[in-house]
Amino acid sequence: MIFTNNSNEVLQIYNLTPSNSNVIFDINKTDLTFIWNTGERMEITVDKTLFRLQKNQIIFLTEFQKIDSIDFETARMVRFNQPFFCIINHDNEVGSKGLLFFGASNIPVVTIEESMVREFDISWEIFCLEIQKADILQRDMLQSLLKRMLILSVRILRKTNKFNTLEISQSDMIREFNYLVESHFTEHHDVAFYASQLNKSPKTLSNLFSIVSERAPLTIIHDRIMMHARKQINYTNLSIKEIAYELGYDNIQTFSRFFKSKEGVSPIHYRKKAVELFA
Repeated sequence: MIFTNNSNEVLQIYNLTPSNSNVIFDINKTDLTFIWNTGERMEITVDKTLFRLQKNQIIFLTEFQKIDSIDFETARMVRFNQPFFCIINHDNEVGSKGLLFFGASNIPVVTIEESMVREFDISWEIFCLEIQKADILQRDMLQSLLKRMLILSVRILRKTNKFNTLEISQSDMIREFNYLVESHFTEHHDVAFYASQLNKSPKTLSNLFSIVSERAPLTIIHDRIMMHARKQINYTNLSIKEIAYELGYDNIQTFSRFFKSKEGVSPIHYRKKAVELFA
C-alpha cells in the first residue's frame, strides 16, 4: 500500500511474503526503510554482510545500504522518503538521527520485547487502515503513526545501548557524532574534526563512548570508511585509485596501507577474492 501526493512525498507499507518480496529491492533516493520480521526466521544480506533476524526483530536501513538478498517467511516493511518525513529536521520529535538511521557504520537491529509486541501491532493495524483513506488529514495521521513506531524503536535501542545511563545531552552528543561521521567520513578521518564540531575535546568524546560502546570514536570513523571502501570495491568498476580519492586519500599507497591494516589484504586482493567468491 502506497501513499503519495503532488509534493513527491511517498510512504509505503507492505505485509511481505516471498511472493511479493521484490518490492524490498526497489529503493529510491532518500528512502529510509525498516523491515520487521514476523516469521520465525529471516536472513537478509546487506552490503554482502549476513544478518539473521529472529521473530519480532526490526532492521533499519538507508538508501546507501544495498540489500543483496533476503530469505524469510513473513515480514512487515515501512519505507518513506525524505519529503514525507525528514528525520533530520524532525529529530527533536523522534530522536532517531544517528541511532536508527545514519549511525555511521552500525546497522541497527531492534528486538521488540514480548511486552511491547502489542504496541507495535496496534500501530501497524492503524497504519493499514489509515493508508487506505483519502482526506486532508491523512498525511498528518500517517506521519504520526510513523513517528510512533520510530519512537517505540528508539526507546528499545536506547535501553539496549545503555543510552539510558547517560544524560540527554550526552546521548545527543553521541548521536550527533554518528551523524557527522556519516556526513563527513570521506573528507575527515580524524577525531579532532568531529570533536571541534561538537565543541568538545577528543578525550571527552573517547571517555563518553567508553560508557556505552566498545568502539572508540576513531574506530567508528575507520569502520565507516571501510564500509564504503568494501561497497565500492564489491559493487562498482571504479579503480582502487578512484575509490581512494573518493574517500579523501590523495595517495593510493596510504589508502592501501590503511585498508590492509583493517582487512588483512590489499584492496586489489580483496577485489579478486570478492570476484571469486560471488562469481
